[in-house]
Amino acid sequence: MKWPLKRDETPDDSSPTPDERGDDALDPNDQTVLVVALDGFLSAGGGPRLAAEHLLSGHGDVVHSFDIDAMFDYRARRPMLRFHKDHYLDYDAPRLDVVLEHDLTGRPYFVLAGPEPDFLWERFAAEVRQVVDSLGIDLTLSLGSVPMGVPHTRPMLVTAHGTSPELIDRTNLWSAELVVPASAQSMLEYRLGSWGHEAAGYVAHVPHYLAQVDYPGAAVVLLEAVTDRLGLQIDLTPLRERHASTMVEIESQIEDQHGAELVSGLEQQYDAFTRGAAQSLLASDEDLPSADELAGQFEEYLARQRKNGDS
Repeated sequence: MKWPLKRDETPDDSSPTPDERGDDALDPNDQTVLVVALDGFLSAGGGPRLAAEHLLSGHGDVVHSFDIDAMFDYRARRPMLRFHKDHYLDYDAPRLDVVLEHDLTGRPYFVLAGPEPDFLWERFAAEVRQVVDSLGIDLTLSLGSVPMGVPHTRPMLVTAHGTSPELIDRTNLWSAELVVPASAQSMLEYRLGSWGHEAAGYVAHVPHYLAQVDYPGAAVVLLEAVTDRLGLQIDLTPLRERHASTMVEIESQIEDQHGAELVSGLEQQYDAFTRGAAQSLLASDEDLPSADELAGQFEEYLARQRKNGDS
């Protein structure tokens, strides 16, 4: 292995594909994996960020750092800075790193986490390709979450995707074809596939009325998908306990704000969809409660979450 990589290097297109290398299908337990969890467009409920925070121990080895200063829009997503009496301190500078971590058995895995690049997407993808080649990554696995018209009272749906059918390891209930805005993370998977690298991922469907607050359940289902697929031994107990507490708070707010009827409507649509009777789970003004209606019902809950986050 060699690092750090030079950012001005452009990988040539002669990198052998798995077929050209003559690789047989790798046992998931033997794969060298890069988990990509960017905080940005595909981050409803903070799913990828919470998942990354759980995967990162805080003392892993940073094997590559991206030039986030050139890729980050500071005015759109201003980093936090603490002012104490008469001076500034604790500037939370954004970072975008590849970190080497280990599971409970000592098995290594790599995590690419940090803010989604606002600029230089093609340069970012090319640089990730260099990292993948340098570290001998067999599979790049991305984590995302999107707001959907689903209730928090039903099992969370997860959509699997990949650069080839062989990489899809579960049946998707959501199987529509649609055109969506791109993200740096989705574009990265597309580019890696075109370069002959295996890339796949999971997207959690987060209740759209909880998309703007931390929803630990999204991180739980994403990491369950990762551990089920790869055999990694990761203790998810803290995340599950945090999600249980969040659910209690949500139920309390629904009861206080008389939101049971609206949630019941979502439950009926969800149940119809899982029975094959519904055509779409995408939130719409015609079929679902509006964002304003649900936001009003959860106003106290959201305010409390933001207050806790600030403190």
